[in-house]
Amino acid sequence: MNPDTAPSPAQSDSGGAPAAPVAARSRTNQYEIQVEFGDCDPARIVFYPNFLRWIDAAGHAFFHAAGVPPWDELERATGIVGTPLVDLHVKFIGAARWGDRLTIRTSIREWRAKTFVMQHEVMRADQLLLVCQEIRVFVQRVGPEPTDLRAVPVPATLRAQCERSDAQ
Repeated sequence: MNPDTAPSPAQSDSGGAPAAPVAARSRTNQYEIQVEFGDCDPARIVFYPNFLRWIDAAGHAFFHAAGVPPWDELERATGIVGTPLVDLHVKFIGAARWGDRLTIRTSIREWRAKTFVMQHEVMRADQLLLVCQEIRVFVQRVGPEPTDLRAVPVPATLRAQCERSDAQ
C-alpha cells in the first residue's frame, strides 16, 4: 500500500469529493504510562518520539480491550493484517517530565468506508498535555512482498466491537 495514495482527512476513501464524517459511538480506553528517566531528553522533558510510541501501544490496547483478536489471529481468520497509519496530527499542549504518571485516553472519533480516525488524549491527572489524531486503514495482503497490501472496507464486526460502550 502506498501511503501517498491514502485519502487526506478532507477526502473520501474513494479519493473523490469530501466524505461526510460519521461520528463514532466509540468506547474509550485508558492506557497508563510511568515516565522514566530514559524517556526524557537533556531538557528533562519527555523526548517527543516517546509519545508516539506510547500512543501506538495505546491503540493496540484499545483494540485488545474491545475484544479484537491479536493481528496474527485476525489475519488467519479474516485476512486482515493490521491498521497501518496513513496520516497523523499531533498537538503538544504541555510537557511531561520524569516521574509523571500519564493516562492516554483512546477512542475512535470517526468511521469512513475504509479508514477510521483514532484520537488519543495524553493527560497528567486532569491536565491535557497532547492530542493526537491518527487516520488508519484496514489492509489485507495481495502479494508476496510485505508492502503488497490493499485497503479493505472496515469490517462491520470489528466496528461493532469498537463501538460498544465501556459498560457493555
